[in-house]
Amino acid sequence: MTDQTPQTSSDAWDDDDYFALDFTRRQTLDMLAKGGLFASLGALMGGLPQRAFAQEDEVVRIGYLPITDATALLVAHAKGYFEDEGLEAERPTLIRGWSPLIEGFVSNKFNLVHFLKPIPVWMRYNNNFPVKIMAWAHTNGSGLVVGGHTDITDFSQLGGKQVAVPFWYSMHNIVLQYALRQSGVKPVIKAQGEPLAPDECNLQVMPPPEMPPALAARKLDAYIVAEPFNALGELMAGARMLRFTGDIWKNHPCCVVCMHEEATSARAEWTQKVMNAVVRGAIYSSQNKAEVAGLLSKDGEGYLPAPAKVVERAMTVYQDESLYHDAGAIKHQAEWQNGRIDFQPWPYPSATKLIVEAMGDTVVSGDKTFLQGLDPEFVANDLVAYDFVRNALDANPEWKDDPSVNPGDPFNREEILQL
Repeated sequence: MTDQTPQTSSDAWDDDDYFALDFTRRQTLDMLAKGGLFASLGALMGGLPQRAFAQEDEVVRIGYLPITDATALLVAHAKGYFEDEGLEAERPTLIRGWSPLIEGFVSNKFNLVHFLKPIPVWMRYNNNFPVKIMAWAHTNGSGLVVGGHTDITDFSQLGGKQVAVPFWYSMHNIVLQYALRQSGVKPVIKAQGEPLAPDECNLQVMPPPEMPPALAARKLDAYIVAEPFNALGELMAGARMLRFTGDIWKNHPCCVVCMHEEATSARAEWTQKVMNAVVRGAIYSSQNKAEVAGLLSKDGEGYLPAPAKVVERAMTVYQDESLYHDAGAIKHQAEWQNGRIDFQPWPYPSATKLIVEAMGDTVVSGDKTFLQGLDPEFVANDLVAYDFVRNALDANPEWKDDPSVNPGDPFNREEILQL
């Protein structure tokens, strides 16, 4: 088994103050706030190169953000699944934001990463960068929390409020705006202090670690984000869960596992071994959530700089009648039977199509002309590599036991959005 101590992209973090983490460089944050995720990345990197070739050696180099979305990759490393496949795997490198993670991937520092699902759409079709989605990293795993200083109990009450999203092009923004529209509230992007109509909800981009303290300081009324920042907000910032995203879009994807297309075509055997390990990591995570939470936390192997109680809450605390069901944060669990976060790797084409369609309808800041004329069917067939993950799933049928798998037809499903 490889050394389990994670690397970091710069100086060591102060693990005792999770709020204080500098998730991205300040320049990046300023650009994100002004121009949106994709516009800022293009400006930072001067445009992505037309082609990039993965490193010729077969060492697995993982880059990740410190969120539960990275669980399958981290567990595959921690449990020695890459070594079981005869592969050498470097210690995963913790990266503090999406922009430097993309830069590391583009420059071939990493050959295995997780990205928010819209990111590879932008990379491939706005920049002609040869990235491939290889699998889903997880399902569900996000929520919208409101401040304890508010009396918000429904999306309709978000009119006139300030809400933060992690990035404009994210599942979080898509689901939030769907819920707002269904509730008669108009999502807008206005400068701070600019008046809001009673039916307008003002959105802003904010890095996840800044969200809990901003909520506690009443600079925000609510935020929507990946775990463990919802659990962190509940335990340390007086936040209340308004709704889990997986209870609005049934078993939705959020982060996906990505690799360089060149590697998948030039080193097919190596790619298959990598995906075998990732699938095993997802299955183990699905079957052992509490154990995995402790393993990943700063009280365990330190892949995530959050205490075990925070990560365990983010992975396991869901079916609490008084805490969530009675408050309306969960409405569909009885029939959907999903968890707070689940782990199944199959990249359902129907979800890719939905995301491409929804990205065009979602209010964002910045230029999104690359989406014009982008055919969802084409993207589902062109962006995603299905064969490697399918082979790994066929060899590991336990994946079908995860609650986010469609039991009637494991490789196909109908997308369900229901507020």
